[in-house]
Amino acid sequence: MTNDNASTMSNAELYAASGFHIDGVWTCPAGGPRLDVVNPATEERIGEIPLAQPEHLDAAVDAAARGFARWRKTHAWDRAAVLKAAAAALRSRSTAIARIFSIEQGKPLIEAEREVGMAADHFDWAAQEAIRLTGQILPARPAGTVSVVEHRPVGVVAAFTPWNFPALQIAAKVAYALAAGCTVVLKPSEEAPGIAILLVRALHEAGLPAGALNLVFGNPAEVSERWLASPKVQAMSFTGSTRVGKLLAPMAAASLKRMTLELGGHAPVIVYPDFPPGEAAALAGAVKFRNAGQACVSPSRFFVHEAIAADFTRHMVDFAGGLVLGEGTDPVTTMGPLVNAGRVEAAAALVADAVGRGAVLHCGGGRPPGRNTGFFFEPTVLSKVSPDSRIMHEEPFAPIAPIIAFGDGDDVVGMANDVDYGLGAYVLCRDEALAARTAEGLDVGMVGINNLALAGADTPFGGVKGSGLGREGGPGALDEFLQKKMTKRLVAAD
Repeated sequence: MTNDNASTMSNAELYAASGFHIDGVWTCPAGGPRLDVVNPATEERIGEIPLAQPEHLDAAVDAAARGFARWRKTHAWDRAAVLKAAAAALRSRSTAIARIFSIEQGKPLIEAEREVGMAADHFDWAAQEAIRLTGQILPARPAGTVSVVEHRPVGVVAAFTPWNFPALQIAAKVAYALAAGCTVVLKPSEEAPGIAILLVRALHEAGLPAGALNLVFGNPAEVSERWLASPKVQAMSFTGSTRVGKLLAPMAAASLKRMTLELGGHAPVIVYPDFPPGEAAALAGAVKFRNAGQACVSPSRFFVHEAIAADFTRHMVDFAGGLVLGEGTDPVTTMGPLVNAGRVEAAAALVADAVGRGAVLHCGGGRPPGRNTGFFFEPTVLSKVSPDSRIMHEEPFAPIAPIIAFGDGDDVVGMANDVDYGLGAYVLCRDEALAARTAEGLDVGMVGINNLALAGADTPFGGVKGSGLGREGGPGALDEFLQKKMTKRLVAAD
């Protein structure tokens, strides 16, 4: 079966024809537990996937360990060729691939197709990083010796990826691990399995050898505990909540595994009075409500100067009111559902808490009227939000925009930093010096000044504090999967 045929299957057909990918072979166990995959826009079952048992998890790690012995010796230019071919395949089939994971994840087709393109960018960037990787020759003591520093792949990487940006997050881990010469055991989200299957198919069609990338689905706790206890796994790369990241970190640390943790965020947006409020609302709204607010780097706390707060709020309400809710595969849809019923309940609880503490609810706040199926939540705008509201301290992962007005005497940077997260932040300000001072004071890994697009293959993505460890993408993206080896040797005499 070619990858092109796979991308045109229905979701159910794709799951049934795939299952796990271990040592270059697709296998779908006849028995064992199964998990239904549900369309979040309709709550209909769209297929089922197998859940790995201990023997499957061990087989995946064993295959990756064998594959590492071969893949690490593959020339960097050859590794790069595989990654570039996979990127080209993803771009050529982006429309069909986007439809598969729009159905299972819910985001509008235009967002899904854009994400496939971003995933392809990571494979291209990783390919270039592979062939740009250099060592060092250092002057050494005593005279007549030289020190050579080389980069070596760390080994087998256990990668765990979430449901909210399934294509992008898989690419941001797998591409760089493979480019560095590592092999991977991948456990993606069971709520968005189709895109994982198609990405693996694209890579192996591009020439990735057996064992270099192995895919299973399973109970998250069972998979992580077994893989992180394995001495054959040398590194972990995880994207998910801060709570889960704190549980996984000690497991990896117990055997001194390298770890990269891309965790939660609670990005502030600081809007100064010299920035047009209508333009600010349009910029912020487009990113706030992308993927129904289910993004770790989504703007989620709005600090707006009191001189323009009322106008900003009005424009934000207008923006929210112009969004069209519906199934992601419907071309008119501009905002899809949340991923499951639990997210809807959590969003409603955050709104209720904020209103109970005095916030003004301008629009939204619950399920859309008349829509009885699907995990939809209305785009919501709150103003006069109390700083002690839960939504000002807990990552919302929902289409809710809480607004707080600040004055000239307020420490707005201190307010923005008053959370456990430190992933991204945004500053909207025409005064370049003030914008630069504000950005300098924000305790985060990334800042956008007068733009809200932080993620890209060519820039390092990651945070500080409770938002994680390490970076994905950008210059040096392979560093998370490499270790240095120094060799000191005599120099031939003249």
